[in-house]
Amino acid sequence: MPHITIDYSPRLADAFDRQALLRELHPMVLEEAGSAGVCKTLCRPAAETCVGDPGTDRAGRTGFVHITVALLPGRSDGLKARLAEDVLALLGKHLPHDAVSSVEVRDLAASYRLRPAQP
Repeated sequence: MPHITIDYSPRLADAFDRQALLRELHPMVLEEAGSAGVCKTLCRPAAETCVGDPGTDRAGRTGFVHITVALLPGRSDGLKARLAEDVLALLGKHLPHDAVSSVEVRDLAASYRLRPAQP
């Protein structure tokens, strides 16, 4: 039941193929997390991104991507750390060399509920 959010700098909108990334990311997350569910992913441009101090030349020109993977509780910190490293490595294959990237793997809140689509 993984929930994935991909936030990215608008300047990267045409710089990486999000569908190609997802074709590799989804099976990786499901396998490594031991999930029998399906991934639900939200890709969204982050209107304002800044790398470094605001006002510096680098701050507005550096592309940035952050991926959050939220899983049902019960996975070890070690598993989450390994998954984060693997997602970061995969992301590196899909981004321009000068982009900054980060990954967080965390538990879904205890209040999480799901209503499946109705046929």
